[in-house]
Amino acid sequence: MTNHLDGAVIPTGFDVPVEPLRRTAHFTGEPGCIAEARAFTTLFLEQLRSEWCAAIGERADGAALLVVSELVTNADRHSNGPYILELEGTGEAVTVTVYDSSGALPRVYPRDPERVGCHGLEIVRALARDVLVERIPVGKRVRAVLGLDAG
Repeated sequence: MTNHLDGAVIPTGFDVPVEPLRRTAHFTGEPGCIAEARAFTTLFLEQLRSEWCAAIGERADGAALLVVSELVTNADRHSNGPYILELEGTGEAVTVTVYDSSGALPRVYPRDPERVGCHGLEIVRALARDVLVERIPVGKRVRAVLGLDAG
């Protein structure tokens, strides 16, 4: 519940959503899907700001877009079929999950600034507070949890 007093919005503590905001998008792997996934994420973050009053700083906003880009790019390159992007958020965190049809788990390479390519999971692990990679019956799931610190 929110009270309005002379144009000011005063939260009363009863208007906090109970369930996380969840959105899912399916992609075919056709050209433009990675840009569509980023646009989908931008809309999700705006909705999270408005519905959850989430204080999402520029750094967290950029990190979410970069993680989505990396995970969707990997699914696009390494799976033999469509993939799914699932976003879940609260006022404190966003979880980015990508499902694809490849059962091959991504490989974590040792840090090497001279290596060209294969930095995607390394980037995701640096930005996320938790990363989970697991096989599922139809392929794999890669999940990254990002904090929404406004700082």
